[in-house]
Amino acid sequence: MNNAIRGVIRMKTWEFAKIEGSKVKISERLADAMGLVHGGFVYSTLFEYSDKGPKEYELILSMYPQENYRTLTNLTMYMQDVPGATAQAADFLGSRDVNILNSISLNAISDTVIIWKMLVDLSFSGEADILKETFKQMKSNNDPSVSKLNLLETRPADIGRVFRTEDIGKNKTEVRRGDPTALDKDVFNLDKEYGDLLGRFRDSLVLVSADPGTWIISISFFKTNAKLVRMNFDIPDCPGSIGQIVGFMAKKGVNLISVFSKVKICYQTMSLEIVADLAPSGISAADLKKEITKNLDNMNGIFELVEYTELG
Repeated sequence: MNNAIRGVIRMKTWEFAKIEGSKVKISERLADAMGLVHGGFVYSTLFEYSDKGPKEYELILSMYPQENYRTLTNLTMYMQDVPGATAQAADFLGSRDVNILNSISLNAISDTVIIWKMLVDLSFSGEADILKETFKQMKSNNDPSVSKLNLLETRPADIGRVFRTEDIGKNKTEVRRGDPTALDKDVFNLDKEYGDLLGRFRDSLVLVSADPGTWIISISFFKTNAKLVRMNFDIPDCPGSIGQIVGFMAKKGVNLISVFSKVKICYQTMSLEIVADLAPSGISAADLKKEITKNLDNMNGIFELVEYTELG
């Protein structure tokens, strides 16, 4: 089992990185979890955003060519926790020309079932509904080749949603699809495909995000007027605690870019990390910090501002 892939569920799936010249470093943990490896080809697409929001450009990186997105499907197989179950599942799919791509299997907690989650390519096998109906029929007929398999589920991977622009009007426009580029030690060189457009972002801060559901990496380039700050709080581990903090930010007109929470002591303390853009609020970073410090004492519980850092 790939521990990096399993760990993506419990780790923070985004981080900030500084462009070094024209090179963006993708951390080993995110690159490994998303299947981007040294020397492997990366397929990229650049989008441009309108005046709304802090992003100006977004670069999507994937190990899969864009033309393959429509045939990628999430498939989950529930199997008995006995020898040979995984082999049965692999044989069932392989004999029907289903190509298993990224996958992870694990024992279900407090159960005698193995759950195998996969990203599969159905380009050679047809429709997912036909595959499910075939499996259902074989189970009804007590076919021994699927005797150790309990259930097959599918849902669209929907990776292609990143290319849909009609859903959000003219806010997002596809600018360019780059040629396949080899990743060099977790580094993506912007100059090879996008230097004319992204060259002015040299030495800028970017947000690198991983989407475990679609196996893609997103690199966000912020507008020059964006005012980013990172805030870390210790807050009570109880209902409504996060709401008090983010509600305060909303009243100040602060645009939240990312939120990450994690329990530190159950029923007592949790950490809350927020990255926000202050530009829409018109408030300075120093003034917001003063406002936060002043208002924490008025919140219901023990709240503490542990870190407050301007990013840039």
